[in-house]
Amino acid sequence: MYLYHFGLAELPFTLTPNTNFYLPLAPHNEALAVLFTALKTGEGFIKVVGEVGTGKTLLCRKLLNEIPEHFVTAYIPNPYLNPDELRRAVAVELGVKQAQRMSVQLLTQRIQTRLLELHGQGHSVVLILDEAQALPEDSLEALRLFTNLETETRKLLQVVLFAQPELDQRLAKTEFRQLRQRITFAYKLREMNASEVQQYIHHRLQVAGYKGAELFSARLCKDITRVSKGVPRLVNILSHKMLMLGYGQGHYKMTVKLLKAAVKDTESIEQNSKRSVLFFSLLGLLSVLFFIYYTVVGKL
Repeated sequence: MYLYHFGLAELPFTLTPNTNFYLPLAPHNEALAVLFTALKTGEGFIKVVGEVGTGKTLLCRKLLNEIPEHFVTAYIPNPYLNPDELRRAVAVELGVKQAQRMSVQLLTQRIQTRLLELHGQGHSVVLILDEAQALPEDSLEALRLFTNLETETRKLLQVVLFAQPELDQRLAKTEFRQLRQRITFAYKLREMNASEVQQYIHHRLQVAGYKGAELFSARLCKDITRVSKGVPRLVNILSHKMLMLGYGQGHYKMTVKLLKAAVKDTESIEQNSKRSVLFFSLLGLLSVLFFIYYTVVGKL
């Protein structure tokens, strides 16, 4: 691979969310601030929404790693579960014994008993769901009923939802208005701007052990931002491919030519790039036609 060529100790642009590479840029820092503030206040539902590849899972892991010790977490990475499966998954995460064998009624009682037990020990319990847009509709309602469990002063269970924008579309339906009203804290992750992309790329290279001259210029980072739209996952894919191509061609500095080759090799970006080229070509053709038309009309 290109590790020795560039003097790297590890791959800097892998797609696996790794908190060692976390960079406290504004979008993710603000999201974490919202999450910790909401958890401290004891609110029932907290929601973080972002497009595919904007770093929701990385944020989720960062939250799990840094949440204060008095919190007990139940983490469900794949919530495509019916209500019964969801209850049992939550019960298992909370340490309820023989959760898979109980009736629904007994299971619900045991979950409540366990939540009261943890509350009595001074713990706050947080249920964290990644990819929450995948929750079936009846499971969304079951999730709302979970947050009905409370003492006179505090919810026994808080819920954090990490999701794609499709969740907002589903919650906009009338039948989910009760759940929607319970989401008191929400944050929408945005894509990175050019300055942030430059910091992001340089940071990941440094964490991976790079100590040489600048590999990605500011101008090149602007170009990467333009074609990736600032989505971290796409920035990773393009940067990784550029390093591979640079290694293959014996280069020690990234170039626009390498970026174009990486874009061409990346299906989702290449399709968008072709659409943009077609759009601007048509726009240019229309401009020429309008110019000819008004020139001819003006002479008549």
